[in-house]
Amino acid sequence: MSEIILSGLHIYPVKSTAGISLDAAALTPQGLRGDRRYMVVSADGQFMTQRRFPRMALVQVTIESAGGEEQLTLTAPDMPTLQVQRPEADDASMTVEIWGDRTTALSCGTDADAWFSQFLNVSCRLVYMPETSQRPVDHGKFGPDKIVSFADAYPYLLLSEASLAGLNQRLVDRQAGSVPMNRFRPNLVVSGDIAPHAEDEWKRIRIGEVVFEVAKPCARCSIPNVDQVLGDRTKEPTVTLSTYRSWDRAIWFGQNLIQEKFAAKQAEWLRVGDTVEVLE
Repeated sequence: MSEIILSGLHIYPVKSTAGISLDAAALTPQGLRGDRRYMVVSADGQFMTQRRFPRMALVQVTIESAGGEEQLTLTAPDMPTLQVQRPEADDASMTVEIWGDRTTALSCGTDADAWFSQFLNVSCRLVYMPETSQRPVDHGKFGPDKIVSFADAYPYLLLSEASLAGLNQRLVDRQAGSVPMNRFRPNLVVSGDIAPHAEDEWKRIRIGEVVFEVAKPCARCSIPNVDQVLGDRTKEPTVTLSTYRSWDRAIWFGQNLIQEKFAAKQAEWLRVGDTVEVLE
């Protein structure tokens, strides 16, 4: 097998808004540092995503450091720039729910709530997951030590460029437009001389010095049909994917990963260009 490399690293600071591409990223127990630690919720604490609000794709996010404190800067069409300081432990908290998991989150303030409520035309709030909120991976399937941020269920999503190229060839053959990688919102993108969906067969991999368990295929929702530039919903690529990636009443594209062992006493990083080794 030819060399496989990590060709892309992406985080999504606010769940279901635009992502940020990185050259390097530190690892935390919940996943890549900065990934999905913020989330938009309804007035009663239910998570909100592009599944129902495709305009969320239009919210651009940057992470900065202001006086040593983390600060988000958010922009969206026809909206003023919003700056959000990471909440402190003693800020107002609320219980939020995501895919049946209930956990405590911290309020990001009334200005952030008003901004998202105006943009999405529905009453909602912006919240942050503190370190004290220990949400288990896939409802605790992997034990209490495996935790995740506000991602759907797993801390990492991996896709290969070969799988996307295979999909896009099928889209072209069907006279439909190709789609970019950001439709699938991966954290880790790998490239190399591999067949489309070679990652389906992987059980354990090493990226750089970090070992991951390939936990399960990713069942896709409607978000890949949202144009991440326009915020519009389309029918593709789900229609095409359903012709060859559909079984067990779901459409599968990409793999969910869990870090095998987290080295709490030393910083671990992934970097674009790291070698990917298939261990099993």
